Amino acid sequence: MAMQTTGSDSRPDIDIREITEDELGGWGRALDLGFMRPDAAPAPEARRAVFDPGRSLGAYDGERCVGTFRSFATELTVPGGAVVPADAISNVTVSATHRRRGLLSRMMARDLAAASERGDAVAILIAAEYRIYGRFGFGPATRCGGLEIDLTRAGGLRSVPGAEGGRIDFATMEEVRKVGPALFDRYRRTQPGAIERSEATWRLRTGDLRGSIGDWKEPFVVVHRDAADQVTGMLTYSVADVWEGKRPDCTLVVHDHLALDRATAVALWRFAFSVDWVRRVEVRDIAPDDPLPLLLDDPRAARATERSGDFMWVRVLDMTAAFGARTYGAPGRVVFAVSDPAGYAEGRWALETAPDGSGSCTRTADPADLALGVGALSSLYLGGETVSRLTAAGLVEELVPGAAVRADLTLRTPDRPWCPDMF
Repeated sequence: MAMQTTGSDSRPDIDIREITEDELGGWGRALDLGFMRPDAAPAPEARRAVFDPGRSLGAYDGERCVGTFRSFATELTVPGGAVVPADAISNVTVSATHRRRGLLSRMMARDLAAASERGDAVAILIAAEYRIYGRFGFGPATRCGGLEIDLTRAGGLRSVPGAEGGRIDFATMEEVRKVGPALFDRYRRTQPGAIERSEATWRLRTGDLRGSIGDWKEPFVVVHRDAADQVTGMLTYSVADVWEGKRPDCTLVVHDHLALDRATAVALWRFAFSVDWVRRVEVRDIAPDDPLPLLLDDPRAARATERSGDFMWVRVLDMTAAFGARTYGAPGRVVFAVSDPAGYAEGRWALETAPDGSGSCTRTADPADLALGVGALSSLYLGGETVSRLTAAGLVEELVPGAAVRADLTLRTPDRPWCPDMF
């Protein structure tokens, strides 16, 4: 997501406009240059598959595309299992020859205005560079992180309940395209921070559609079914086939682990740890609350990899819709004074929550308990950040003593947010 910073030297002769399908070739070339991959193989079919008329922008200096910007409609799961309409932003670049001319600012302003007009509660993106997107009201809201498990130390899984009566079978890519979408659609509603997977996404994941980065290699996929023959989980992985002389030293890399219940999750992990020749299991990304290390006989066999940090950023556009959709950890009332230069969340807002976990967010003239920018508020939205921590960092001002702790009790969630998908 995104490459270059922007500034105030805006040139009106550079046209920002919606592109047509016929312009995808030049637009895609600018995208590849922006992401430092000039040798990328063209992927016209893949780009056409995700092209949404009216939501792909190009910055044009004459006939040359020098900036790219794309968004698409999705649903974001929020604490409690509800979903809100979200504007997912991707493919953002500005050519190195046209930096600091306000192109990103113009494209972002246009997209956010359209998202607000459509009624999207939030906008989301994945930021390649940390310092760019805070100026547009985004805040880091989920984290990513991987694990590497040394099976020679792990001692296997402890005696924990498995999926009694279930079974695991290998699946072809065609079978994955049939059962995967429905499984993931059920799964994403259990995970705050998850978004939809489109038909094009499943085609890319199964090789039916080829992207432009690298050569697609077919993974192994196993599907778990319960005693009633219902699909309850799926594991996608590859194996690095390495031998030291006559000794196997293979690593199994987990690309996707989906489970609708804990028993299925355990059964799939047990399968991964039992594959012949495998000495290590690398999980590229795993939910921060996943209990996998504690399932091992020796949890120290699981170590965090370097694949960790902030991941999905959120920008609240509609305060009432966004905060009215999620659930809360305690009843109460907190008034936020929100600063938002773009105006979408500007003002004082009363968040009132009930004992049943429901809540509402409305404008108020009452004195504020906390003052913060929309970026900090957006970081708090899914429950992945705390008010107290942001207050200690100077990103939230506590206007009433004890308000930060009260707000944390209100905003707390049983599960931290996690987005399993790059977009």
